[in-house]
Amino acid sequence: MAEIQQIIRSTFPKHIELQANIPTQSLPTVTADATQVHQILMNLCVNARDAMPNGGILSLSAKAITVDEHFAEIHIDAKTGKYVAITVADTGMGIPLEVQERIYDPFFTTKEVGQGTGLGLSTVRGIIKGHGGFLDLYSEVGRGTTFTVFIPAELDHEMEIPQYPDLQEGQGQLILVVDDEALILQMTKSTLELFNYQVVTATNGRDAIAQYKQYHPDLVLMDMMMPELGGQEAISALRDINPHLKIVATSGLITEQFSTISVDAFLPKPYTLQELLQTLGQFQEKNSHTLGHEMQ
Repeated sequence: MAEIQQIIRSTFPKHIELQANIPTQSLPTVTADATQVHQILMNLCVNARDAMPNGGILSLSAKAITVDEHFAEIHIDAKTGKYVAITVADTGMGIPLEVQERIYDPFFTTKEVGQGTGLGLSTVRGIIKGHGGFLDLYSEVGRGTTFTVFIPAELDHEMEIPQYPDLQEGQGQLILVVDDEALILQMTKSTLELFNYQVVTATNGRDAIAQYKQYHPDLVLMDMMMPELGGQEAISALRDINPHLKIVATSGLITEQFSTISVDAFLPKPYTLQELLQTLGQFQEKNSHTLGHEMQ
């Protein structure tokens, strides 16, 4: 949560005030994929930001809660038990009831073309359900919106926790991350920088080609589904410029068309932090890339 607060304070407009109440010391333990929890919370925060174009208050809070039978009966997907409830609230424009009825449908979006795929809240809900939790929404037009994520608390402290190998850090390599989803772009950039990579970003294929010509990155992480110029066309153009460029393709769709693309690896979405770092770790170079003052 500390990293999310840092991203909000450094990248969100200054006219959005962040208020946080996260008593981490008193919260019970949950068993969850940290990267996916980060993903869903950033998604909700970005939606809250977009709902307040003229400014407002973005509130983050967390608390322990026990869901009883009454509560479970009136909330879809809820089951009785102890949870950690994480709330993301805004004072924005609110969501009309007719939109709330469709808000979790795949591909449904109220945003303009090029501002999102409509997969956000559908993906958020799927990840939460995969953790045994559920998502609650309350919104009033003109007053704001509150999303609450309920993640089951861990009750058996003797249960076996999966052990993962040490996460592999980079050696200062320069990575070009290409994705039309602002949330994924920001999350991936922040994560890679934490693990000793340098990052430049692009939001479509044309932008990716321009960024490559300017910065000559060591590796490109390319989303396949983008407006203007898609991943397949951009990869072909980059291969014409540098046939030896290392390229990792990424997509939420695994289709036969991707099998013919000349890439060095394929990373399915949504990917975990471990999967991302392991994939990039295959291409460690002895000589790291330095941006110097180009990024200033």
